Amino acid sequence: LVLADPRATELARFATWHVQFNPDTDVALLNGLLHVIIAENLIDPEFIASRVNGFDELKRAVADCTPERMSEICGVDASMIREVAHAFATSKSSMILWGMGISQHVHGTDNARCLIALSMITGQIGRAGTGLHPLRGQNNVQGASDAGLIPMMYPNYQRVIRDEIRAQFESLWGKPLDAQAGLTVVEIMHAIHDGRIRAMYVEGENPAMSDPDLNHARAGLAKLEHLVVQDIFATETAILADVILPASAFYEKWGTVTNTDRLIQIGRPALNPPGEAKQDLWIIEQIARRVGLDWNFYRDDDGDGHVAHEAPVARVFEEMRHVMSPLAGVPWARLVREGAVVTPASREDAPGESIVFTDHFPTADGRANLKPASFAIGVEVADEAYPFILSTGRVLEHWHTGAMTRRASMLDALAPIPVISLNIEDATRLGIAGDTRVEMRSRHGSVEALAAISSSVAPGQVFMPFAYWEAAANKLTGDALDPYGKIPGFKVTAVQICPRK
Repeated sequence: LVLADPRATELARFATWHVQFNPDTDVALLNGLLHVIIAENLIDPEFIASRVNGFDELKRAVADCTPERMSEICGVDASMIREVAHAFATSKSSMILWGMGISQHVHGTDNARCLIALSMITGQIGRAGTGLHPLRGQNNVQGASDAGLIPMMYPNYQRVIRDEIRAQFESLWGKPLDAQAGLTVVEIMHAIHDGRIRAMYVEGENPAMSDPDLNHARAGLAKLEHLVVQDIFATETAILADVILPASAFYEKWGTVTNTDRLIQIGRPALNPPGEAKQDLWIIEQIARRVGLDWNFYRDDDGDGHVAHEAPVARVFEEMRHVMSPLAGVPWARLVREGAVVTPASREDAPGESIVFTDHFPTADGRANLKPASFAIGVEVADEAYPFILSTGRVLEHWHTGAMTRRASMLDALAPIPVISLNIEDATRLGIAGDTRVEMRSRHGSVEALAAISSSVAPGQVFMPFAYWEAAANKLTGDALDPYGKIPGFKVTAVQICPRK
């Protein structure tokens, strides 16, 4: 087990190697691994020749990325870089799993490109025990993405800007569709301040806590002429809303969730929603009808949206099957009968594909396209005024903004207050003891919380969860974006820390 993480998380206790690299130097570390694998001929030449494009360009790009040179940047011993490269490349089967620590950078796409290259040049993909596994934030992030909840995509990751794809969906839905891709979360906030967006409909999201540069984001939400929030709890975003639409929770409705391993699971209602809460699909369809769309997933005998009915959800799922090829062999009746089905599933009478990319990739020529990445200094850099690098994230007890987990008394009792974790060397130098109240400032904002002396963070680094409204960590983060993925750099923010008197 190799754990590559600037922090010594709980998983580090189980790791053969804990590769504790400097924040924001992922590309340097990964290019060092790629260099060793190529220079020492640990590649899979047959796999590269038959299934990979761009290897020669990658080889040239990492030719100077020796472990010794990359060690000076990432802070990992050259010997460890070599050991990890050998272990990964020579293992019968190696897999890579990563979370938000890879993507939430201004160079997150480059991070992912390097990981993809590691798997491709060693042939560690398309077989049992191999592959690339991005771990999503919650149980249906994968399903939502598959269904098209990405501003530049239609369902099944088909791009909005492609005329032939757009024509297919115009035929299906009987309406002309915009050829321009939508805005990402941060771009939406800028558009509000610019006056291009005057109203928002937020469903199951809490941007008043989760957006970067939170002071700017909250000011944008407050500037809206009209804000509608559809959720199961009165979140920080809902507090700013003009209209709140009480929605249904997972066990109060029919639906599906898709996990990272592409397993679609059916969800059945165990109880009715409380009070005035309605089914999410019913709410969405009512709004659609009121703006002139002739949606009819709900029929006369499907109720008023309070009690869950299977039929409307089944109709939506059957429409999805017609435009999402991985679902071709998964009619709703099969899902009800079996409870869960792995996709892609091309036939109704056969199991889905538990392993993908066995003989081709979803590209024009069926081959993987490697894209080299070069290390570049990020937007947020520590200096004399802001000498620490802050990484924000989750803790075991609280997911994301805490909208659900902080309402669970047991979980909140385990982690009831926000803390700022810093190394004992830094704490001693600053005269900070455990449970000292400190102020942390960045170029974007400030928060106050108790200090926690921790061996999990290296000197010069601090960590803070973003689940606490009392000290909203995203007041500190900036809104600079990855130019490709449009994801903010939540994991790297330059900060200063001082004790409160």
